[in-house]
Parts: sequence; structure tokens; C-alpha cells
Amino acid sequence: MTRHQGSSGKGKSSGRGQGKGSEPSSGRGKENVKGKSFTRGNAPMNKKSATADKPQPDKKAPSKKSNPDEIRLNKYIANSGMCSRRDADMHIATGSVTVNGKIVSEMGYKVKLDDEVKFDGARIKPEKNAYVLLNKPKGFATTTSEGKGRTVMDLVANATSARIKPIGRLGRNSLGLILFTNDEALTKKFTNSNKGVPRLFQIELEKNLKLEDLKQIQAGLKIEGKAINVEEISYVDGESKNIIGLKIKNTGNTIIRTIFDHLNYEILKLDCVAIAGLTKKDIPRGHWKHLTEQEVSTLKMLP
Repeated sequence: MTRHQGSSGKGKSSGRGQGKGSEPSSGRGKENVKGKSFTRGNAPMNKKSATADKPQPDKKAPSKKSNPDEIRLNKYIANSGMCSRRDADMHIATGSVTVNGKIVSEMGYKVKLDDEVKFDGARIKPEKNAYVLLNKPKGFATTTSEGKGRTVMDLVANATSARIKPIGRLGRNSLGLILFTNDEALTKKFTNSNKGVPRLFQIELEKNLKLEDLKQIQAGLKIEGKAINVEEISYVDGESKNIIGLKIKNTGNTIIRTIFDHLNYEILKLDCVAIAGLTKKDIPRGHWKHLTEQEVSTLKMLP
């Protein structure tokens, strides 16, 4: 069998290195060194074309990095429990969804977790409501801002992945109960200036509270033209007259300090011991608990 004969013996030429009038080749091709040309079969090529024939790696455009603080609008709606993503797309297309007050009908639109998203006019959020009750110790500021030293947010950091915030505030050196939630409807109920939710404080003064001053507070005070009313005030049974119980529908303790400053009393200790029926029972200082369904229902039923 020759180099140019197929194994079937039919005498067909493979065409490798053979042409009319050419001499039989002893190799895979021939090289003309002076002209820098190469022959493979009958097709001459140079170095440039050889390089061009090599497969080139795909050059992909750099991909955009996704922003972890953003989420597709349809997923945001689905996560809120309103409907499925497919149904969310239909509601978006019909203009039923607004973001920060503007109708959004664009498919694939992304929103930030702190954007105001409304579905059929009602605000929604992509997380379940959470309710955490903290028994605050001294030395922690009631704020969500960073750079304020130790804050109550440090104490509830592991309570939930939901973006909860404190309702109202206690001073850094005040003690007692603070409720955290992401339930905006409940927050509005607590902070409503006309209704509010009652809180019970135990207050220690640097001197005994005079009976006439107690009666003044009970009747209502007017300080700098502003009327200040409390729900109840009394001495604490079994304690000296400088230990006072005071119930007020207010979300902070500034107003309480204003009352006693006006009457020339210094507050040594301020402790929020109850919020609308919620107490510190089984919550050691510096610890927290999740509210039960019954406790949440009771809060929502408050007038």
C-alpha cells in the first residue's frame, strides 16, 4: 500500500502533498524558509493567517454587580404576601403599584428595601411583622443611628432579621420596657398624639413628692403654654413618698422630666415597668422576648 492509496485498494488519492507535476513528498508538507510560507496539503499559508485561524477566546463584557440592597419589584410584592410574582407583574402593568409616590409599570424594575411601595394604595413591605419587647438597662441610647455609642439596637441585634425600630424612646440612663416592631400601623397607634398607648413608669425622686404637687400633676399642668396630662399618678404602696407610679400616654420620657423639673424635683431613677398591659415578667434586664400572638392581638385591639 502506498502513502496516497486508501485501504480499500481503489487507488483514490488522499490529496495530501500531491499535485500535478509535483514530486512525491517525504513529509507532511514543505517549507520555504526564505519566503516564510508554509504548505499544508495544497493550501499555502503564512504565519499571520495561521494565527488568525486559531480559535480566539470569547471576550465577555464585564457583568454588572447586583446591589444587595435592591430587589425586583415583583419579588418585593410576592415577599410581602400579597400575591405571586406572576400576578404581581400583572398588577404592575395595570398601574396598581407605586414606588415613592410614583406609578411604576416597568417590568424588572428594582426597588430598595427602604423605598415606600404601595399596592392598591396600601403600603407593603417584603418581610413579616416582628414584635420584640426589650427590658432596657442603663447606658444604652434609644436610637437607630450609628456613632452614638452603645444603643438599644445592639441589644436586639439577634432578635430578628426584620428591620425593627423602637417605638418611642428612653434616655440613656433610663430603664425599662421598649417595644420594637416593623408594623407601621401599630407604630402610628402608639405615637398618635390624640390617643397613644398608656405606659406605666416607676419614678424615684431625690426628695418626697408633696401631696399638693401630686394633686397638681393629677389635675393637669400647663407648662410654657402647653397642657400636659397624665392618666394616673400615685405613691407606691410600701415605699417612701419619693417613689412614684405614673401612667401616661406618651412615647418618651422627656415629658416626664419636664413635669418634675417644673415642680423642682430631680429624677434619680426612671423605669418603664409596663406598656399597655405588657410587663417585664420573665424578661431580665438587658434581655428581650418576642410577643405572643395573643399579646399582639391585644395591642391591635386597643382603642
